[in-house]
Parts: sequence; C-alpha cells; structure tokens
Amino acid sequence: MDEALGAVSEHAQEYAQLLGLKPGQTVQEVGWDTDCDSSISEAIEDVIGEELLDEDTDEICDIVLMWWRSEDGDLVDGLVDVLRNLADNGSIWLLTPGAGKPGTIAPGEINEAAQLAGLVQTSAERLGQWQGSCLVQRGNRR
Repeated sequence: MDEALGAVSEHAQEYAQLLGLKPGQTVQEVGWDTDCDSSISEAIEDVIGEELLDEDTDEICDIVLMWWRSEDGDLVDGLVDVLRNLADNGSIWLLTPGAGKPGTIAPGEINEAAQLAGLVQTSAERLGQWQGSCLVQRGNRR
C-alpha cells in the first residue's frame, strides 16, 4: 500500500516539473471539482511553497491551473475570464479530461478557443487521467 502512495507522489512531483513550476511562483487554481486529481494540486503547492490561490483572488498570478470539462461551458469565455489575473508573461495550464474520458475536449477545439482568446498553445503534457495544454498570450512564447 505504501508503495502505491509513493508512486502517486512520484508522479505528482513529475507533473509539477512538467508544468515548469518554480518555488515562489503564484498559482491560481480554477475549476477544481471532485473529479480532479488533487495530487497534482498538492504537488504544485509543494514546489511553489505556497497554497494555490482560489478562483476569487484579485492577485496577479504567474500561472493559472484551469481544470475544464466540455460541460463547463464556453471555453473561450473561461479563458478570457482567467486572463484578467494572469501576469503579462504568465501561462495558463488548461487541464482537460484525457481522451475517452467524460468531458473530453478535442485538441482542435482547445486550439481554436485559445486563438479566439488571444492565446497560443506552446506545449501539451499528459498528467495521469488529464491532458494539460500550456497556453500563453500571443508574443510570450515560453
């Protein structure tokens, strides 16, 4: 049993590294629900050394961790909403359910929504049952 927990923790730390997080960064979490992988959120907190800011914060953030499912509404609107707290050189990690899972969003839809919101996708990573897409404001390729 302990080995399984260690493996989960190892993967979570790996996920935090894949997201390019650094100690001291400010990260806002949006759209978290019971279907989300809390070990990813916890690993991020471990790396940055702070708790994640919630959806209602007014602070400017280096990174927004945005959990999104097809039933959450219009993705363009969601992306535009999180832009207001994003630092000029910040990034949005959009986490959507992986292929074949309920709430999956096709990569083409993500790309189109990003473009309409003034963003470009710079990378994609698989994070367990979730697909992560790194989005930045045009002109800020990270």
